[in-house]
Amino acid sequence: MDSTRINRVILLGCAGAGKSYTARRLSQTLGTPNICLDALWSQQGTNVDIAEFRRKLAVHHQAPRWVSDGNFAQVSFDLRLPEADLVLWLERPRWQCLWNAIRRVFRSGEAHQQADLGKVLTFIWNFDRVNRPRIETLLKTLRPDLKVMRLHSDREIKAMILRLKSRL
Repeated sequence: MDSTRINRVILLGCAGAGKSYTARRLSQTLGTPNICLDALWSQQGTNVDIAEFRRKLAVHHQAPRWVSDGNFAQVSFDLRLPEADLVLWLERPRWQCLWNAIRRVFRSGEAHQQADLGKVLTFIWNFDRVNRPRIETLLKTLRPDLKVMRLHSDREIKAMILRLKSRL
């Protein structure tokens, strides 16, 4: 990683990979806002208005510094990628994503619901075949120059956070 300052980071990865947890840690360490796409999406309840979601995304991503957590590639990449300095792609094994998704529905205060678990587990199971190619294609099409760092373990994530912190 070169020595330019990183002000805007996007976290990508399969559901259950640890994007939200990592984004919270990273934004706290860097002193930046954490933009959680899942939270913005779920604020709409059952009547999802994509235009309103995109309006909120555009407003949040105008800030000079942020950590943006979530995929939502087809409805958000045209807004987020042009502003980003770095993408951190959490590359976790499928079994770990499945396990994390199951565990989180039982934590108190968690937005993810048990009723949605089957849908989430199916999403995780099919992620590499269905969603990953779409995300990769959009990344290459919209921002072929954007640095993408793939992190596979907690150790790599921790080291990356420390590297970014040292560049403040």
